[in-house]
Amino acid sequence: MKEIVFAVPGDINTQSGGYGYDRRLMLELRLQGRSVRHLELGASYPYPSVAHAAQAARMLAEIASDCVVIIDGLALGAMDPAVITSLQADLVALIHHPLALEGDLPAGHRERLFKTERENLRHAKRVIVPSPHTAKLLVSEYGVPTEIITVARPGIDRIEKVVKEIDPPLILSVGIQVPRKGHDVLLRALWSMRQLPWQAVIVGPALDLQYASSILHLSKELGLEGRVTIAGQLSDEALSELYRSATVFALATRFEGYGMVFAEAMVHGLPIVSCNVGAVSETVPEQAGLLVQADEPVAFGLALAKLLESPGLRQKMASAALEAGAKLISWEESAQLVGELLDSLTAGNN
Repeated sequence: MKEIVFAVPGDINTQSGGYGYDRRLMLELRLQGRSVRHLELGASYPYPSVAHAAQAARMLAEIASDCVVIIDGLALGAMDPAVITSLQADLVALIHHPLALEGDLPAGHRERLFKTERENLRHAKRVIVPSPHTAKLLVSEYGVPTEIITVARPGIDRIEKVVKEIDPPLILSVGIQVPRKGHDVLLRALWSMRQLPWQAVIVGPALDLQYASSILHLSKELGLEGRVTIAGQLSDEALSELYRSATVFALATRFEGYGMVFAEAMVHGLPIVSCNVGAVSETVPEQAGLLVQADEPVAFGLALAKLLESPGLRQKMASAALEAGAKLISWEESAQLVGELLDSLTAGNN
C-alpha cells in the first residue's frame, strides 16, 4: 500500500470547511489502515511568497515515486507548473472550488490562476471534489476528464439536537473572513431589518486581514456593534454551542464549491438563508432554506425577516433541514470513496 502524502498550505487546524475536510479525510484514511503523512506548505498560498514557493518545490520534489501526493487546491492552483511536472509521485488533486472563482480577484490574478490551475490539473492522475457542481466546472471549464474525478461529499457527525430558547433569536453565520463569504452583504441585510428583535454572530478566522477590518468597520458604521458579534475563530465546543442555540443559519456567500457549514446547519435542524450560487442549491434542499441572488442585501434581509416573523414556516423548514441532515453521508463513507480511488492507483489503473 502506497504512502499518502497530504500537502496542505498553512495551519491544518484553521477553522474553515476546506481545512476541516482535509483534517477529517486524513483521519479517516488512517483509520482505514493507510499510511498518511501531512506535509505543511507555506501559509501564503494562494499567493505564495518566493520563500514558500521554493520550499514547496523542494519538499514535493523529495516525495518518492512509490508514494501518492494529494495536493490541496489552495496550493495546487497557484504552483508553478514546472513544480508539478517534476513530481515523482502520482498526483491526486483535491479541489474544493477553483481558485479563479474566489471573490473580488483582480482580472489579471483571476486569469493567471485559471491558467495555472488548468495546466496543473492536466498532470493529475485523479481529482477529488466535494460536489457534483465542482466536478461539472472542472470538466466544462478546465478540461478535466470525467473518468478521473471522484465526488467525495463531506461527511457529517450525528449529533443530539438540544433546543435552547434564545431571546432575541440568534442568527448564526459561519465562514472565513474573505470577500467570497459575503459577510458585508449579511451586515447590510441585518441593518435593513434592524426593527426586528435578533442578535447575530459571525464565526470564522480572518484569513483576509483587509477584508476582516472592513467588515468590522462596516458593523460599527451601521450601528450594529451591540447586536452583531464578529467572533473570529472559535473552539469546536464553542461553535457547537452556537449551532445548538441558533434560530437561523445565514451565509450571504458569493460562491461555494459545496459549503460544509450548510450540512452542519441541517444536522442541527436550522433553517437556512443563503444565495443561489455555486453548489448551494444542490446542497440545501428547497424545503430547508430560502436562497436569494448574491450581492442583494435587501433581498437577503427580507428572507431573514420572513423566517423570523413566521414561526410556522421556520419550524417547517427546521424540520426539513433536520430530515435532510439525517440523510447525509458519514465521513467514513466519504473516505471510503477516496480509499477506492487510491486503491485504483496502487493497482496500476492510472
